[in-house]
Amino acid sequence: MQTSTQKWLPDIVEADGPVYLAICAAIGRDLDSGRLNAGDRLPPQRDLAEALGVDAGTVSRAYAQARRLGLIDAEGRRGSFVRARTGIGDTAEVAPFDTGMNLPPIPADSTFASLFTVTLQDVLQGPGAANRMQYQPAGGAPEDRRAGAAWLAAAGVAADEDNVLVTSGAQTALHAVASAVLEPGDAVCTGPFVYPGWTAICRRRGIAIVPLASDEEGIDPDAFARACAGSPIRAIYLVPCNDNPTTATLGPERRRRIVEIARRHDVLIIEDDPYSRLGGGEVLPLAALAPERTWHVSSLSKLISPALRIAYVRAPLLRDALRMATDTHETTVMPPPLNMAVCTQWLRSGAWARLVDEVRLECEARQAIVAASLPAGSYRAGAAGYHLWVPLGAETSAFELVGALSSLGVSVVSGEQFRVDPACSERAVRVSIGGSLDRQRLARALGVLDAMLHHRAGRSSPLV
Repeated sequence: MQTSTQKWLPDIVEADGPVYLAICAAIGRDLDSGRLNAGDRLPPQRDLAEALGVDAGTVSRAYAQARRLGLIDAEGRRGSFVRARTGIGDTAEVAPFDTGMNLPPIPADSTFASLFTVTLQDVLQGPGAANRMQYQPAGGAPEDRRAGAAWLAAAGVAADEDNVLVTSGAQTALHAVASAVLEPGDAVCTGPFVYPGWTAICRRRGIAIVPLASDEEGIDPDAFARACAGSPIRAIYLVPCNDNPTTATLGPERRRRIVEIARRHDVLIIEDDPYSRLGGGEVLPLAALAPERTWHVSSLSKLISPALRIAYVRAPLLRDALRMATDTHETTVMPPPLNMAVCTQWLRSGAWARLVDEVRLECEARQAIVAASLPAGSYRAGAAGYHLWVPLGAETSAFELVGALSSLGVSVVSGEQFRVDPACSERAVRVSIGGSLDRQRLARALGVLDAMLHHRAGRSSPLV
């Protein structure tokens, strides 16, 4: 049955980019939320234009875009009507699965899918569509590097088209950085627990890891100084904000001291920075403090969605960037070109910030659930992070926690997967609270975690 929605108004107050795309995205968003239903009649174009204070051509273009995307049908003088969402059948549904990766949460009112759809449509209908469907230059086309450089520069990183590359995700970038500056036998400092993707790179290239003492504020600069004085150190690898897995964030003073020590001993800095923009970015990146020796990696995959597979790498010098471009081309050829084009548009329009804000708000909501479920001081977390570092008592088995929570859809990884310092006795697990997990299942899983950690009175779980 067709109903009238003559008073429907799209919420485009905080929309970025072209107004017609914002109106189209609002139709898809309101259809997903139930504010619009299949068969609803949209307001006439002139009426909606007058209500929004835009010209009728903008609304006409928005409706045309919505028709192309299959969101609405136009029936001549009868008007425009909302179509039902069409799927490809229940058999095509993909069940959630745990890869062990740390994934950003899907916001409750996410606009990612609708914005991606309309932006991709815009790319494919734009004047450069034919070029976007060809092999891309090594390190990204000039317009993509310029957009990435401007994005990094806004965070305080000295970046331009000549020293910024686009790669297919941060892991590809880290492989290329290691290939560009590290040789077998080189030594690299890290914290006692490290992202396994980096340790895998070091093992493959024969690079020695020198673990440094660390606490809740991150790597201890004094330990870094002692390591540099004791033997040649080629580089230090760190995640400066919301470290994976320990959630530590280096404060300004520690960053300053690490830079000072690196300069004194001519040590390169590899700054893996996937999370800082979720935390607000109040502290300057190390690349802003020591641009002459810092390789800075930042990814939209961890800020918005892993489906993007887009990261930006800032090299210290032009010659470094050229060598790295060759390395990335030899291994992965290029980032996904259409994803790269979409991200470039978002960086230019500022739409990326709205998507990151949505993820940030979802993270904060989930952290509030964590705070209500677990005792204060029993875990570590970034204010807008989507993983926890949970220390374990002697009576708690990491294996037991992994098994209990994975059945509830929560990814738990033992700290042993991250440990590079055998002398460090800390036992912990990383609990991810992002991905496709919804808030209700998260609350239930955290209740189980709390019971297993704090309310068993020394009893072990029964084994059958």
